[in-house]
Amino acid sequence: MKLNSTVALTLILLTMMLGSGFVSGLWGFTLGHEALKGVSQPDVSPTKKLATDKQANPGKEGIAILSEEEILSVVNDYVNGKGKEEAEQEKKEKEQKQEQEAETKAENNESDRAESEDNEDEEQIASANENFPIKSQDRGVVVEVVEAKQEGGSMLLKVNLQNDGEEVVRFLYSFLDVRDDQGKALSAITEGLPGELPANGEKFSGTVRIPTALLEDSQQLSMALTDYPDQKLQLKLSDIPVVR
Repeated sequence: MKLNSTVALTLILLTMMLGSGFVSGLWGFTLGHEALKGVSQPDVSPTKKLATDKQANPGKEGIAILSEEEILSVVNDYVNGKGKEEAEQEKKEKEQKQEQEAETKAENNESDRAESEDNEDEEQIASANENFPIKSQDRGVVVEVVEAKQEGGSMLLKVNLQNDGEEVVRFLYSFLDVRDDQGKALSAITEGLPGELPANGEKFSGTVRIPTALLEDSQQLSMALTDYPDQKLQLKLSDIPVVR
């Protein structure tokens, strides 16, 4: 009887231990399952990955392989095209350089020509002015041409007047007679010359302006001046060189 009681107690304890272990295991599984919700294992299968990529890109084509002839043709076209562009660029640069050199040469020639003309004009004026002054004197009154030059469209004669006599002399310059070496009367305008010349020996200066259009065929000029209204003075100058 006592033995049966011990066996029964042992079975009861064993049953309780198994039940407790089962409940503990189930409870642990439940906690782990709840904790791992939303976590998935990475796909590390190469076969599956290739299959997935193939399904994801069904329209993707493979790389086109060119033949050797096609490659050589492309390279040849590129080289020839590049060489043609470089040749055209070099030709264009050469033409531009030639144009610049031509322009520079033309400018230098024009500058040299202008300088040569200026020098010739200066030499001509200097040579003409070697003949000055040209003087004429009557009754103590002196008139002289001391210089000739070109200014604008006119030839200018610088004229000095001086009265060393005893009486005042009056002039009316509309009576000034200017002629070329062919005897043709020329229009002349006086500037700065006094209408009344006092008898004190003072020198007065002015200009006589003659349009160059009237001097095309002239080499020398003559000029005559008299007093007004008596017209006693005979002031005449000749061989006045024309400068251009």
